[in-house]
Amino acid sequence: MPVAGIGSRFVALLIDYLIWFLAAVALIFLISLIDPSLSHFSQMGEKWAIAVFIFIPFVLYWGYFTLFEAFWNGRTPGKRLAKIRVIQRSGRGIGLFESMTRNLLRIVDQFPLVYAVGAVSIFLTRDHQRLGDLAAGTLVVHERETLTAPSSRASHRTFTAGIFDEPGDAPAMRGLQPTSLEISSDGVQRMEMADLEVLEGFFARRLDFSMETRAALAHRIAGALRAKTGLEAPAGVSTETYLEELARQFRDMARMR
Repeated sequence: MPVAGIGSRFVALLIDYLIWFLAAVALIFLISLIDPSLSHFSQMGEKWAIAVFIFIPFVLYWGYFTLFEAFWNGRTPGKRLAKIRVIQRSGRGIGLFESMTRNLLRIVDQFPLVYAVGAVSIFLTRDHQRLGDLAAGTLVVHERETLTAPSSRASHRTFTAGIFDEPGDAPAMRGLQPTSLEISSDGVQRMEMADLEVLEGFFARRLDFSMETRAALAHRIAGALRAKTGLEAPAGVSTETYLEELARQFRDMARMR
């Protein structure tokens, strides 16, 4: 996935700041309506109102970016419109910890004005990372549009295999039976949800890759799973077909649990 430059990030940030500013104005307006009524109860009530008046905009600012990125696949509304997102350097999606880390340092990246520190960091780092990204181990990348493809649950064949068949030419019509892979359930049980996420990410984006890159990625993923589970692809079975079967069996086990 191509790394996002400062231009697309600036567009996303501009949109997010506009949304945040409108939300903050609306919140401050509501607080200003409540504040006079609190002063009628006690002096302590008025002091609390002032504290809330200062504290809530900060929480709204930090929470806006943190919660959106943590629970919306690394995107804020601005990033979604700019078609960029935040991911871990490993390629996996970010969680709450990474989002909190990179956004806590957003205040430092803003110094001394208009993201000067962050802009310099983006220009100087190879992967266009601001200080928050360096601390959290994250990248901002461009989204890629994926082609719609049949679900791997319906077939053990790769998504592109169908283009080489004549219409209506199914295994049953040729007198052949679909391949049934024998994979040890003990090995599949050693897999984790993070492994399934890697597989699903590969399945969703493999049509974007050249055949050489696609084969290399499939072989690399299979090697990592072999080291973890001790499983190997049966002879005569393509690596992608083997990965599809692993993912299917792991989903079935997860549902049974």
